[in-house]
Amino acid sequence: MTKRVVALLVLLGFGLFGGCRGQAMESEQEIPVKGMVTMVDLGAHECIPCKMMEPILKEVQQEYDGRAAVIFVDVWKDRQAAARFGIRVIPTQIFYDKEGKEVFRHEGFLDKKSIAHVFSKLGVE
Repeated sequence: MTKRVVALLVLLGFGLFGGCRGQAMESEQEIPVKGMVTMVDLGAHECIPCKMMEPILKEVQQEYDGRAAVIFVDVWKDRQAAARFGIRVIPTQIFYDKEGKEVFRHEGFLDKKSIAHVFSKLGVE
């Protein structure tokens, strides 16, 4: 095999299996979290817009700790999650109210201000 073919096979492997990056807060958690406003970010650790959202999600998690749940699911690692949540593109953010009803869905990069706005509309202080 040539070096190009090997490199292509390696890249395809990363695309199909999500690479080797660290653990995400995967779907072992109950989604949505009972009795709590929940934001689920469905993406992949190797996706560029998803990487851009990673620090934002960490900040939002810390700022809303105990008041809202923020969960990341890597759909390249958990392929069933993509089907379960009806994902067409990544990243996709889904917001649930305290009763577990989906109330808002966004596709693509979502900034911190927009996340805070949705939380505010859902009564999260």
